[in-house]
Amino acid sequence: MLAKLSNRPSVRRRAVTAALGLALLGAGLPAATATEQPHRSPRPDLARHPAASGQPDPSRRPNLSRFYDQDVTWSACEGMDMPKDLQCGKVTVPLDYGRPRAGTLDLALARYRATGDARGSVLLNFGGPGGSGVSELAAAGKEFMHLTNGYDVVTFDPRGVGRSSPVTCGPATMRIIEATDGDEEIAEPRDVLRHLRDAAAECAKHSGPVLPHIGTVNAARDMDVMRAALGDDRLNYLGFSYGTRLGAVYAAQFPDRVGRVALDGVDTLTEPLAEQGLAGARGQQTALENFLAWCVEDIACPFGQDAREARGQIVRLIASMDENPVPSAFGDPFSGQDLVGAVGQALYSRELWPLLERALAQLLEDGDTRGLESFTTGGVTLPVRGENRRDGGGLTAEEDVPLDNLPAALMAINCADDPDRPGAEQVTRSLGRLRERYEEASPVFGRYRLTQVLMCYGRPKGTDYIRDEVRDVDTAKMLLVGTRGDPATPYRWTEETAGRLGPSAVVLDNKGEGHTGYASSECVHRKVDDFLLYGSLPPDGSSCGAEDQAG
Repeated sequence: MLAKLSNRPSVRRRAVTAALGLALLGAGLPAATATEQPHRSPRPDLARHPAASGQPDPSRRPNLSRFYDQDVTWSACEGMDMPKDLQCGKVTVPLDYGRPRAGTLDLALARYRATGDARGSVLLNFGGPGGSGVSELAAAGKEFMHLTNGYDVVTFDPRGVGRSSPVTCGPATMRIIEATDGDEEIAEPRDVLRHLRDAAAECAKHSGPVLPHIGTVNAARDMDVMRAALGDDRLNYLGFSYGTRLGAVYAAQFPDRVGRVALDGVDTLTEPLAEQGLAGARGQQTALENFLAWCVEDIACPFGQDAREARGQIVRLIASMDENPVPSAFGDPFSGQDLVGAVGQALYSRELWPLLERALAQLLEDGDTRGLESFTTGGVTLPVRGENRRDGGGLTAEEDVPLDNLPAALMAINCADDPDRPGAEQVTRSLGRLRERYEEASPVFGRYRLTQVLMCYGRPKGTDYIRDEVRDVDTAKMLLVGTRGDPATPYRWTEETAGRLGPSAVVLDNKGEGHTGYASSECVHRKVDDFLLYGSLPPDGSSCGAEDQAG
């Protein structure tokens, strides 16, 4: 999923939503002490996995045995917000799989132990890209406790994210946001492109040696090292949103290592960033219209009781606030595009609709932006930390993770996965036409999402592996969940990705609202857990009804 960077003056860790939505964010509990060692895992037959080394010729493949032979040492997670029963560890991977002697990275892990006899581990990725799995599991662990009936529930911070050699753009993060926050990219696109090229160079300077080796292809290789270090012959995996892209790439690289894999909120494998942004604009527009249809049934709806008139009112409100911003709770201007960003975040979960209704009423009745700002800042304003250059190896202390890591990692991973790098002439020629398409897709979110198409300008060309090679995987059956009202990963991506993966894909149609289904639909939650725990797959094309949605 391609997410839009926050355009608020402050940048925070959760500037883009994680796969389970804002409803799952919460505080953890203090940690306790515990230390233990798992059993040693069998080393895979590397001759059967040329993708593990990045070398197509087995005779020239580097030796990765020292990475596959390692164990994980688990101990209590440090930090006052960490639940006492959550354990943390790390795994070491090569910086460059083609040159494993050129340096290593340590990747942060966290787990909840199985409550009974474990049949192994299930690995989670919450999406983003750029979200810290360790932080998400600490905040949302209760959603996955049923899986501990059979598994150790494990997650990780991918390379470049969180405590795993985090990337950062330093002060350039704000310049990227400012350069793409308005209509200047249409009026003076060459100036914007120059700023983005300069900012990309600063991102490389501040991020250090991990940046050229970030991205989904290497993250999937890292997951296979984790699988072996955890002692599992096959990877059992639950991925959300971007995490579905990661799961699909793993399946293509290591088809005979695929265990029970569930992908929820299925990402595209083929569409370029410009088309992903369009899909996001359409999805958010549909979600907004569904919200307004729900809102006008309530006498307290600030837009009245007519859905068509409500749609017009919100378009006029955005235009008015872009022309005359209102003061925010912190005194800085709160514009129409800030309103768009806040509404877009709230639409990720149907559980947030009542809060969004009240926040919009506060704005219209009292000019109070605090309710809306809570969706984009979580009520916290954080500055961008300065340079955090690392030379590889070792986990980064939590307090030293750059505060712009999430948006910096999001850009870095999406750009590493995207092979398209149009030149300045092509961008300049196409931007006006793209704007028309975006505004046609959504009169509310079109302008806000358009700037995504510029984010990779000035960065090295990304891999074409995902578009060209991830297809017709010969694996065990995988469960793909698509939600009809998903504002970020449209249902058609589930169908397209299922067709791309081939007969191994089994589709579950969730006829609900919000981004992903596991957290919002009791039916989806049950079917995913039944598959992961017991291998019980629903029939391909079966569905969960909207009435199964929690809340």
